[in-house]
Amino acid sequence: MASVAPSPARTPNGPGPGEASASFPTVASVPGPGEPEEEGEEEPAEIHLCVLWNSGYLGIAYYDTSDSTIHFMPDAPDHESLKLLQRVLDEIDPRSVVTSAKQDENMTRFLGKLASQEHREPKRPEIIFLPSVDFGLEISKQRLLSGHYAFIPDSMTTTEKILFLSSIIPFDCLLMVRALGGLLKFLGRRRIGVELEDYNVSVPILGFKKFVLTHLVSIDQDTYSVLQIFKSESHPSVYKVASGLKEGLSLFGILNRCRCKWGEKLLRLWFTRPTQDLGELNSRLDVIQFFLLPQNLDMAQMLHRLLGHIKNVPLILKRMKLSHTKVSDWQVLYKTVYSALGLRDACRSLPQSIQLFRDIAQEFSDDLHHIASLIGKVVDFEGSLAENRFTILPNIDPEIDEKKRRLMGLPSFLTEVARKELENLDSRIPSCSVIYIPLIGFLLSIPRLPSMVETSDFEIEGLDFMFLSEEKLHYRSARTKELDALLGDLHCDIRDQETLLMHQLQCQVLARAAVLTRVLDLASRLDVLLALASAARDYGYSRPRYSPQLLGVRIQNGRHPLMELCARTFVPNSAECGGDTGRVKVITGPNSSGKSIYLKQVGLITFMALVGSFVPAEEAEIGAVDAIFTRIHSCESISLGLSTFMIDLNQQVAKAVNNATERSLVLVDEFGKGTNTVDGLALLAAVIRHWLALGPTCPHVFVATNFLSLVQLQLLPQGPLVQYLTMETCEDGDDLVFFYQVCEGVARASHASHTAAQAGLPEKLIARGKQVSDLIRSGKPIKPVKELLKEKQMENCQTLVDKFLKLDLEDPSLDLDIFMSQEVLPAATTIL
Repeated sequence: MASVAPSPARTPNGPGPGEASASFPTVASVPGPGEPEEEGEEEPAEIHLCVLWNSGYLGIAYYDTSDSTIHFMPDAPDHESLKLLQRVLDEIDPRSVVTSAKQDENMTRFLGKLASQEHREPKRPEIIFLPSVDFGLEISKQRLLSGHYAFIPDSMTTTEKILFLSSIIPFDCLLMVRALGGLLKFLGRRRIGVELEDYNVSVPILGFKKFVLTHLVSIDQDTYSVLQIFKSESHPSVYKVASGLKEGLSLFGILNRCRCKWGEKLLRLWFTRPTQDLGELNSRLDVIQFFLLPQNLDMAQMLHRLLGHIKNVPLILKRMKLSHTKVSDWQVLYKTVYSALGLRDACRSLPQSIQLFRDIAQEFSDDLHHIASLIGKVVDFEGSLAENRFTILPNIDPEIDEKKRRLMGLPSFLTEVARKELENLDSRIPSCSVIYIPLIGFLLSIPRLPSMVETSDFEIEGLDFMFLSEEKLHYRSARTKELDALLGDLHCDIRDQETLLMHQLQCQVLARAAVLTRVLDLASRLDVLLALASAARDYGYSRPRYSPQLLGVRIQNGRHPLMELCARTFVPNSAECGGDTGRVKVITGPNSSGKSIYLKQVGLITFMALVGSFVPAEEAEIGAVDAIFTRIHSCESISLGLSTFMIDLNQQVAKAVNNATERSLVLVDEFGKGTNTVDGLALLAAVIRHWLALGPTCPHVFVATNFLSLVQLQLLPQGPLVQYLTMETCEDGDDLVFFYQVCEGVARASHASHTAAQAGLPEKLIARGKQVSDLIRSGKPIKPVKELLKEKQMENCQTLVDKFLKLDLEDPSLDLDIFMSQEVLPAATTIL
């Protein structure tokens, strides 16, 4: 009986769930196929920066591999010390820095210092010099205008392309244009992201974005660390060894309730770029306040659900540009676009007076509808998943449909062909089958007979032997050759034609890449603000006010956002540092009374207001703050080769002294304790006096210290600029009760003995410590305690007696002279 092996090709049966009409569902549900698989592990994002410095101006451009976009900063003036460039480097943390080999002394010195920063490992950037000719103005313009960009339709003429790029890139910024040209040269030479592709495949560039640093508040890495704005911890899962880190208890950790990855990325970006732009801050607060209204809770939850379907569109567009699109990419893009349309419909029902809602309603254009309709009507999701390749739905291409019908009818047809072939074969052959193998064609398969031993035995008249596989002989016959000519390589033809359709569909999507990128920008912004609104609702935060005329901050009953989650009860405290009085606040109080928490609380509330979040306080009024400096924890590191006190001075206090302005907030905790008490006290007094001498331009300084001599010895000048605060306590017999409340005044003592008792030190040690402390204050000599001395003498005597008792006087090897000189005489000095 003849049998037939079915073709490996599988024809999908019936339309997949992606088939849809032009109408769209309600915003509460997202249609589409079953949950798509994850987009896959992303490669770690890298940033490659190109910078030029000339005549006091800076030109900057960089490429971000996470979204394949180029960011540029218009020419900006910078100081000879290149502070602006250092600020850019701190913010974007580039993998490499590209510049011209022809540089002036200032840039050379700066790059040499950057390359020698051993403590930046493994994030120390690679410094790359290109010939100065690669940064020529005309050649840079030519590179920009001749580049192939996915977001520019191929139908544009050269003139239209120039006009389009001119509307995005300010070509009058000559240094920036040269930096862009050098960056494109570097990308083409290094082939970032396409190292393993054919040489004709260029580095994907999905957009140009403007990068600005105006209105940003300066905060260094030490401040982010000590205020616990970010805190990385080792991940406990063995499956996360590659990444190795997760977010610990931090401000970012408790506020990050974003549903999509790009929302989380934007929240992190806002945290690294606190701003003074009051228009931007108030626009963020308006959205948060809207979603905090009880009647808008359901809408917020529905939008949050939709945002969970917004996926990594730049990664998909990059794969499309490189023709590496996966089946799951089409599913993800389909759900993303449908969710974006749901967001648009929802935002159209919200107040258009809020800028974000108006932008989403207007900029989520009909191009999204077009993309969703195309994908839904063309892509066969079920068939694509089954065959692990792109397949299309029926009634899209008549030629493909006809070939698929032929492919589906092959089994019964080939069974009939095999039956006819068997009639013409030797009667010893019990069965045969006609099979179809892609790229080879139709073959006659015959089981190997016992008599077929040598290769010469495989020859059969009228048949062309092809190969032996699994005890089956495969031949070409006249009929199989006729089938090849008649039907051809159906499977490969279908595959090729569907691939061509996929390419056409990709081109349609890439031509609308701009609206997809805008979707991601606005959706991630909405995601962040919904996350901040959710946290504000759960933690009882309030809206801050901004007063440009106020230099400083005013906080009414503020709370530490992290400590209040860890403590059973938390005592709120107020703070005011505006105006010309009390610019320097000296805070004293016992150990563990809450001085450090108070300092951090002021810093965190100010920071939260500057990123556009509600704050943990009854009221908060934030003035014009341009920087936050801290000296709270010593950041020790062996790789720096510096002592703890040197780090305090060099990396923390020196920054504040040299850079703080009248609009800066400075938080100093226990400075001077890392060295000799007198020297530390003198340095602390000198730093504070330096700021007081500035008069009206003195920054807003909060200093917490246990150096009570700073007040007792009157080391600071008297005047309205200084205000003394203390943490309120009460002595109840031998116990010390902490109220954790800030009030005016000066602490009388540090109560270190009480802290020592809480830490579990023996009472004898604490009593002796008190005694020595009193003697030092009264200027009397410190003498050893007689009781302790007698106890030590008795212990030594007992030890010596035990050694005598262990002597064996009958031992011939015993040398009494050696015993006396090595054991008795040294012990005698500690006894007498």
